[in-house]
Amino acid sequence: MTVTSAADATTAWLAHLRRKCADDVREFVGDRVREHFTGRAATPAATALPEFVAGGKFLRPLFAYTGWCCGAPDDEAALRAASALELLHCFALAQDDVMDGSERRRGRPALHVTFARWHAETGLGGSAARFGESAAILAGDLFLVWSEQLLRGSGLPAGTLARGWPVYDHLRSELAVGQLGDLVNDARALPAWGDVLDVVRRKSGNYTVRRPLEFGAALAGCDERVRAALGTYGGLVGEAFQFRDDLLGVFGDPAVTGKPVGDDLRERKASTVVVLAAELAGPRQRAELADLLALDVVDAAAVERWQRLITATGARDQLEKFADERVRHALEALDLAGLPQRPADALTTLALRCTERVR
Repeated sequence: MTVTSAADATTAWLAHLRRKCADDVREFVGDRVREHFTGRAATPAATALPEFVAGGKFLRPLFAYTGWCCGAPDDEAALRAASALELLHCFALAQDDVMDGSERRRGRPALHVTFARWHAETGLGGSAARFGESAAILAGDLFLVWSEQLLRGSGLPAGTLARGWPVYDHLRSELAVGQLGDLVNDARALPAWGDVLDVVRRKSGNYTVRRPLEFGAALAGCDERVRAALGTYGGLVGEAFQFRDDLLGVFGDPAVTGKPVGDDLRERKASTVVVLAAELAGPRQRAELADLLALDVVDAAAVERWQRLITATGARDQLEKFADERVRHALEALDLAGLPQRPADALTTLALRCTERVR
């Protein structure tokens, strides 16, 4: 098989897995909505919740299932178990959008916006915005419960699931702790680079790549050598993923990100790109940085000023280099691990896919 045909086969396999995960999750949530929602409450939930869960990239299930394939053959029950991580992700997104005040998610109105609009259109009493936020938080709670329900009912034997529960529990706790750290790290306070990296690892890096991989590998009963290699790879790729995500939050195309350009700046996020720009800034640049941080409103003109300043400090290029270095070291760790060919190829493809350049 040629290099091109091998890459095509890997891409096709991952696309198949993503479609299957999306179908399973959408069907599962649709069943739960029909089971639990009646009356007026069903009106927004019946469409909003199934649509919300099916619109992502399914990176976490793909990493989890690839981890499974490092130690066990293809298995539909294992794929359903991996799909449970997408519902965990939806829990995080629904509540994250409320905390950040984000208006859009995946190119659509965020859940709290959808619920608020329904409230206003139906003429219910009280604040539509408050209702929308409360409903989105509750929807996130449901996604969290349903994630575990899907995992328990995946069809994997209890003994197999028992190997995965400690990683699953650690993943959930680490996500919440990282989210709290993210709330504390306000850009106007300019936290230290090390503090920001700690949040990156907890909230995004480990949660997106490392823990899902370790979860799948634990379910499959992989030995310690394989799990250690996957942990090294996952930590590095997870950080690179967040670096790219932070760059997209400042420079990304709304058609790609599904959010307005500069959304992270408007939310005052102490992202890696902002903190690195502060560390690399010269005296004049630090003065402009202070002016930007003091703005009450970050409009389109301010976003352009931020973009020019970050680029001028060299932070944009440096963060790209940091991401490239981490991906390179992650792939080197894979080469030394001696993994089966299919998961090794998939992990190479996934590393490159989730850390594509923002140019």
